[in-house]
Amino acid sequence: MVGGAASSSCYASPLCTWFVAACMSVSHGGGDSRQAVSLKSTGRSRRSRRQLTKCLALSGSGSVQEALVTTSFGPCNHYNALSSLFGSNSVSLNRNQRRLNLAAASSGGGAMAVAMDMQKEAKVDNKPPTEQRRVVVTGMGVETSLGHDPDTFYENLLQGNSGISQIENFDCSAFPTRIAGEIKSFSTEGWVAPKLSKRMDKFMLYLLTAGKKALVDGGVTEEVMAEFDKAKCGVLIGSAMGGMKVFQDAIEAMKISYKKMNPFCVPFATTNMGSAMLALDLGWMGPNYSISTACATSNFCILNSANHIIKGEADVMLCGGSDSVIIPIGLGGFVACRALSQRNNDPTKASRPWDSNRDGFVMGEGAGVLLLEELEHAKKRGATIYAEFLGGSFTCDAYHMTEPRPDGAGVILCIERALADAGISKEQINYINAHATSTPAGDLKEYQALAHCFGQNPEIKVNSTKSMIGHLLGAAGAVEAVATVQAIRTGWVHPNINLESPDNGVDTNLLVGPEKERLDIKAALSNSFGFGGHNSSIIFAPYK
Repeated sequence: MVGGAASSSCYASPLCTWFVAACMSVSHGGGDSRQAVSLKSTGRSRRSRRQLTKCLALSGSGSVQEALVTTSFGPCNHYNALSSLFGSNSVSLNRNQRRLNLAAASSGGGAMAVAMDMQKEAKVDNKPPTEQRRVVVTGMGVETSLGHDPDTFYENLLQGNSGISQIENFDCSAFPTRIAGEIKSFSTEGWVAPKLSKRMDKFMLYLLTAGKKALVDGGVTEEVMAEFDKAKCGVLIGSAMGGMKVFQDAIEAMKISYKKMNPFCVPFATTNMGSAMLALDLGWMGPNYSISTACATSNFCILNSANHIIKGEADVMLCGGSDSVIIPIGLGGFVACRALSQRNNDPTKASRPWDSNRDGFVMGEGAGVLLLEELEHAKKRGATIYAEFLGGSFTCDAYHMTEPRPDGAGVILCIERALADAGISKEQINYINAHATSTPAGDLKEYQALAHCFGQNPEIKVNSTKSMIGHLLGAAGAVEAVATVQAIRTGWVHPNINLESPDNGVDTNLLVGPEKERLDIKAALSNSFGFGGHNSSIIFAPYK
């Protein structure tokens, strides 16, 4: 605590409010006498008395009440600093300050109750309305190895085309894995300023372009944007790995001299900066941050964005995920984990969810962004509504860093909670876009959980987008959410390619076959799971 701040106020801190009331209660001898005896007989009481003595000494006052009201405690010594920013050191007492002074002037054990009531009242007063706010999808944007817009991307999925190929971005001849879902052609022209485009990590460039494409897809022109309340427009686009290329380049530059480092290497390496830069570009002042939960990142971002809209904190949210780590350190890291397929001579056959001949997953890269909007807001501007977001949930396996729980309890609990949040029964789900990465443990445990929850539904159909684009890590869930919404829009679900020899115990009747299938979707579930035991499930349905 700085001595010069002794005259600052501690009204803004709940901790200080509690401590003030506690000190007054003890000093006045009010309240339950047993409490006073208990306090006097403990070290906690001695610390309280020492703090009270310090309060008196700092204030230079013989009055306990005066000292408590005028003395600054450690956690709340910022009040003068805040007021000085506005050129004033004299701030009139607000309602809460007057109530606290009134409490200090009165005796008895009611001080604690007054302080607690004050905090409770403040929370209730500020709670936004939550009644009848529905969330819909009005725009989508993607950057993938199978296309740079939702329609091209999904048409390639329906045709069973694979985006897995030889890595061309760098020389990977020394690696046992030399294939990935790499984006071969990508341009930021017209989307990102050239100066930024040269310095930013690809994960940010994918994020910015996919985000802006989602706005265009959603019919958000300059005229429409001008009508938006920018304080209620937010961006929540996450990344599992962040700017690894920027960070890797900084390490290489550091070997020569710190003077060779990119001055933007710190901000451009952090996962939050993609959302921040997009909001800065758009002038959106609503919720803005990123979430990083490994390969479950996108679903976490989508569900949290929907919750911001439901709670009235936003009307419009751009949400999803982006990752780009097909670089030496990224490839090497997953090779070291022994997680990647080494089917280098036949890359399009390498990603094989639920197939007994798989040998690991295939890395991918890209971004997926959804434009979520409050229903009445979307209707008012005449937006095209692609689907409705019904709800979702998260759980943690609390079992192992990289392996799923053997009993599948975490995934089952996540699905059941998602259904409860969406307010629908398991019988209403008839399409599932599975996480299914093409690893034995992950594929089978998820399949068993899905069979447990939905196996009695004869209409259920399950597929894995990763069979064609690989695993996009933190971007996977968002790109798969786009595929899920496209399935709802088109009435077609894409095939599972490379499923030639299903694992024992896998009922292929639950899985989409090698060709696209017609399906009138009632409600669709999309799963994403991540290292650390992160489980996430989100649910979409046709808008009615």
